[in-house]
Amino acid sequence: MNELSRRIYEITEAIPIGHVMSYGRVAEMAGNKKAARAVGFALHRNPRPGEIPCHRVVFKDGSLSPGFAFGGIDVQREMLLSEGVIFLPDGRVCMKSCGI
Repeated sequence: MNELSRRIYEITEAIPIGHVMSYGRVAEMAGNKKAARAVGFALHRNPRPGEIPCHRVVFKDGSLSPGFAFGGIDVQREMLLSEGVIFLPDGRVCMKSCGI
């Protein structure tokens, strides 16, 4: 595993229940603010599903990823709802309330 992926997993593991972080913010915290796509690729290869909460990473506008690798967008939404994440009427996560 490369250093960027290791940092991505470490940062994602630290996202608290009931909160989300954008791909870009994870990339920035991992040391490369232009690596949002790399975050998506790394999370798609999540080596420890259930331990690394990749469902807590969303697009910067709060949209969910249609490519969520562990069951699809409906599963990601249900996982977030079960953790108390607030959604807007248009289906996006309320980043003001739940984004970090």
